[in-house]
Amino acid sequence: MHFDLSEDQAAFAAAARSFARQALAPHAAQWDAESIFPREALAQAGELGFCGLYAPQDIGGLALPRLDATMVFEELAAVDPSTTAYLTIHNMATWMLGTWGTETVKAEWGPALTAGQRLASYCLTEPNAGSDAASLQTRAVRDGDDYVITGTKAFISGAGATDLLVLMARTGESGPGGITAFAIPAQAPGIGYGKKEQKMGWNSQPTRIVNLDGVRVPASHRLGQEGEGFRIAMKGLDGGRINIATCSVGAAQGAFDAARAHLHDRRQFGRPLADFQALQFKLADMATELVAARQMVRLAASRLDAGDPEASTYCAMAKRYATDAGFGVVNDALQLHGGYGYIREYPLERLLRDARVHQILEGTNEIMRVIIARRLLDTRRPSDIR
Repeated sequence: MHFDLSEDQAAFAAAARSFARQALAPHAAQWDAESIFPREALAQAGELGFCGLYAPQDIGGLALPRLDATMVFEELAAVDPSTTAYLTIHNMATWMLGTWGTETVKAEWGPALTAGQRLASYCLTEPNAGSDAASLQTRAVRDGDDYVITGTKAFISGAGATDLLVLMARTGESGPGGITAFAIPAQAPGIGYGKKEQKMGWNSQPTRIVNLDGVRVPASHRLGQEGEGFRIAMKGLDGGRINIATCSVGAAQGAFDAARAHLHDRRQFGRPLADFQALQFKLADMATELVAARQMVRLAASRLDAGDPEASTYCAMAKRYATDAGFGVVNDALQLHGGYGYIREYPLERLLRDARVHQILEGTNEIMRVIIARRLLDTRRPSDIR
């Protein structure tokens, strides 16, 4: 397997690294401390194509492979995992609209979303439908040329500050086959937002409940066919799991770089910390975990790009491993900083808080184990996972 980056991949990574240093690094701590949603920075990201990395070209996207998108997200997350994670969610919602939207919806929303002039939220989770997403209860009832939607969504990133909701609602029977996807203007009559949740991390993006009370949506705003919504959601989550895994790798790389520099700069007992073998071994283990997580993510992205029938399993593996390993690397980096790692003058505690939620969202890591185990134990078809 060839592991070197292509010229295009290296160029995208370099552009993302430069943007992260200039547009994110000077402000990330303030956005976190003051819970500021950085729309201006996100619009600047859109100017570089980062708001439509894998969206179709007919709506202004770059149509990049998922592997190439990981190069961008990793560089951004090394500086600001919270803002980058929102950007990955926006990319997923934009891709869904560009892939399954009607020509009417794509023309109205697509170019503005890929340019970062408008922003999107993804609405799947409900108060009583988290890991069991197929049990969602938000209902869409056909009424002439419209649908009327009523229900509640929970833990929605960007809610109250974004312009479009890509939302899953039930149009048919119980279970996954009765779910349909919609693109809904975020300020449509009948939509209300709960209080901004006070969170451990991810503070540069607001999280709110979304209440829908008789929201009327034209049938032209349906994404795909009736009953196709759960399949669309799961396709989105394959890429979403790679995205969140990549954010963990990025956070781990940022923490690792800080720890390595600290070991050279900090002196104790008359010697640099880098001279102590116990700390050398810790750094070596961190680097090994980081490289392994990155390769797992890139393998899963490559499988998804190739349309591999086992791609979903690889995405679950990558999400499970990279988010656990990434959090571990950040935690070890904080430990290597000692008391300095615990104060906000240094980025370690922010990286730690932001990375922790990655083990929960896009399917908890326990659910990732369920997905992997079910596939491994499926006797109906031979396993080609190796």
